[in-house]
Amino acid sequence: MKVQLKPLDQQVVVVTGASSGIGMATALAAAGAGARVVLAARSERALDALASRIRQQGGQACFAVADVGRREDVERIARTALDNYGRVDTWINNAGVSIFGRLDAVADEDSRRLFDTNFWGVVHGSLVALPLLRQQGGALINVGSEASEEAIPLQGMYAASKHAVKGFTDALRVELQEDGAPVSITLIQPTAVNTPFPEHAGNAMPQAPKLPTPMIDPHTVASAILDAATDPARDVKVGAMATVNTLVSKLMPSMADMMGRVQMGRQQRGEPNRDRRGTLYEAGETGRIFGRGDDNAADSKEARMSNTRPA
Repeated sequence: MKVQLKPLDQQVVVVTGASSGIGMATALAAAGAGARVVLAARSERALDALASRIRQQGGQACFAVADVGRREDVERIARTALDNYGRVDTWINNAGVSIFGRLDAVADEDSRRLFDTNFWGVVHGSLVALPLLRQQGGALINVGSEASEEAIPLQGMYAASKHAVKGFTDALRVELQEDGAPVSITLIQPTAVNTPFPEHAGNAMPQAPKLPTPMIDPHTVASAILDAATDPARDVKVGAMATVNTLVSKLMPSMADMMGRVQMGRQQRGEPNRDRRGTLYEAGETGRIFGRGDDNAADSKEARMSNTRPA
């Protein structure tokens, strides 16, 4: 069945990971388009500031402090939406974190924590949202990555979690189609985005992490997300490199491996690592949409060698 979605100015929109980056850009854009927005993240201070900003601009917003890795916290997000606005029309599972470093250097507990946020956060959000969305129809939007379909050396656990998000999202979509449920299921797959994502990441490398260039504007991703909130879509790749990289990975895997080895030298800054855990376990600096981009990029040859083990 064809799923009919409301215009944004008639919607109640939930955004997880709303305290920075893509989530913050999406929340501001949704509120600017007239949606009533339910903000969720771990930082009460950042959420309060963002909700106040939206209200000062004439929008409507409320928030729930939540760790999406905990089902009970996600249920609190839903209760906040119902208590304030009576329903949910679009639920956006955006919260995510990464760990930079070779897989044999990453602690098991850190990898499990990453999966709690990136995978189980999507599972909890999806399964809590669905009963609400089934009532009057709506959109469930899961933010994956180009890493949902390709490998990223030095972000192996992040890529694994995003592969899991795609598998879960695709299976859920088919089950809802079989039910005839009035819910669209979308997977958003951006390329590298200039947000504080690297600064928030865990890091097992000797240097501070960064994303490889080119990076796209987080507002571009926010626009794609909100398009899916009004016009049903299955998979949305955002940024030309997301399409290129996933195609190369599927059609020319040996070339993709070679490109991955090159990328190993393009994910570090020319400065020492300062925080091994990042925001894996606690909310860190938030309230910013943009990150540092390619600032102070390390020499790619030296960076690659520093993350290579002797044979």
